[in-house]
Amino acid sequence: MADADAKNHDYHLVDPSPWPLVGAISAFILAVGAIMWMKHLSPVAPLVFGVGVVGTLYTMIGWWNDVTKEAQYQGHHTRVVQISHRYGMILFIASEVMFFVAWFWAYFSTALYPTDVHQVVRDQFLGGQWPPKGIETFDPWHLPLLNTLILLTSGTTVTWAHHALLEDDREGLKWGLICTVVLGALFTCVQAYEYSHAAFAFSGHIYGATFFMATGFHGFHVLVGTVFLLICLIRTYQGHFTPTQHLGFEFAAWYWHFVDVVWLFLFACIYVWGHGASTGISTH
Repeated sequence: MADADAKNHDYHLVDPSPWPLVGAISAFILAVGAIMWMKHLSPVAPLVFGVGVVGTLYTMIGWWNDVTKEAQYQGHHTRVVQISHRYGMILFIASEVMFFVAWFWAYFSTALYPTDVHQVVRDQFLGGQWPPKGIETFDPWHLPLLNTLILLTSGTTVTWAHHALLEDDREGLKWGLICTVVLGALFTCVQAYEYSHAAFAFSGHIYGATFFMATGFHGFHVLVGTVFLLICLIRTYQGHFTPTQHLGFEFAAWYWHFVDVVWLFLFACIYVWGHGASTGISTH
């Protein structure tokens, strides 16, 4: 009878977990609180929103901690399971690509056709050119170029960390991750400084909306990626990851390279190609 419960396959049958239910309830509370807060429906809306945020963060920490235990201590992440996880991460990144495609689409739809006859008020708002008349854009060869160099360098350091791990060089792994986390935080600081000196706002015109939505969501992804890599650094100091078992770090590196590539498109399209009200792209 003892052999009846023995595992004779490479798949991971997950144990019953409270996290899907707790996460769903927390996300619902968060959404309700956010709607109440934005619509000014109740003075306790910020409190409801805060409870939802805390519950969501608690779910993330608890769930990911369980996944770490399954991989690191319980040996559930076999090669077959790792393949499934890789497919999942690839599909997730693909969905993120399409997310940014939407913002690029919104930007180019207006930038390439500022006088579109099917958008009767577009010409009035944009003045028949892109960027719109009166918009002072950022100099791409100043802070945006600096941030580009920072991100490209961080892509190099995370690759250094990955190769160090494959060679079982723990010190190289630690320093590669430290450099990447510092560079990610530096990027966020430079972008925050850039935003504070913007000559245009989010509201009032399509340029500000498309600019801040595209670059702002990328900045959020940089922040998420930095936290992702910071967790990998903490796990490294705890003795986690081996040359053959490091799926969590591998996914963090994939995500970081994705963030790098998106920024290159943002820099080339929004900062460089769309630079300068005085050199606006006119279709007249």
